[in-house]
Amino acid sequence: MASGVELLILGVAQDGGVPHLGCVRPCCSDARRTGRVETPACVAVRNLESGGLLLVEATPAIAAQVGLLHALIGTPDGDASLVDAIAITHTHIGHYTGLMQLGRECAATDHLPVHMSHAVADVLRSNAPWSSVVADGHIELCEFDPGVLFEPLPGLRIEPITVPHRDELSDTVAFKVHGPNRRAVFCPDIDRWDNVLEPLLRDVDVALLDGTFFDEAEVHNLGSGRDQASIPHPTMVDTMRRIEALGDARPDDVRFIHCNHSNPAFHGGEAAAALTAGGFRIAKAGDRIKL
Repeated sequence: MASGVELLILGVAQDGGVPHLGCVRPCCSDARRTGRVETPACVAVRNLESGGLLLVEATPAIAAQVGLLHALIGTPDGDASLVDAIAITHTHIGHYTGLMQLGRECAATDHLPVHMSHAVADVLRSNAPWSSVVADGHIELCEFDPGVLFEPLPGLRIEPITVPHRDELSDTVAFKVHGPNRRAVFCPDIDRWDNVLEPLLRDVDVALLDGTFFDEAEVHNLGSGRDQASIPHPTMVDTMRRIEALGDARPDDVRFIHCNHSNPAFHGGEAAAALTAGGFRIAKAGDRIKL
């Protein structure tokens, strides 16, 4: 019998995915023409011994992502059950809105455990349609304290770590997954790395990090009066510089996730080559990582 923990990547885009609603630039018009689809950042963690499945994030593409998960692990046709538990990082649309599909109009789950901070739980209890999903018993809110390890599945240890982000509705966490041999951190959304990056990566072998934008020029080119201050994500260029400065303390495997549709590295070319040259890469849906 197989043992250990496996992390499976199910989506790598920013909340709006690719093609992005309303975008008519080549990054999305080409995707529509070629049929390329990239779904929001999402991973699953699988206990190889028990078969237990944890979904990390409930994105708007939850149906497709759970379907991909079962295809990857070889669930027999006709037995594509959902997952055993879900964990949520925060309440921006690409990370929790899929929970509404667990209600009576769709999956109609029965007390599916959903792990979240106290602030995220308050949002779900207080706002429709999620409040009805809670009240009708389709999901069970399992609240954690940041910094305290919890076990969403037997033998699977997850450490939630508070990170700075635009917390209009709730706080935001990253998740550190403790496997029997290696550790991974999943941090799809953060405003800045100051005083955060080094402790977040300490004792980590695999890092899935916020790669929303490639550089500041990309943000300026978005238009609509947007700038780095109004969309405070660290750029890939800045993140790579900071990680390179860690020297031998850097993780062996660093992959960017939560890539905006406008990110040039997400579409190949010189920007993608710059990542590869530095020993970095963009995560891909379907990637499997043994921990």
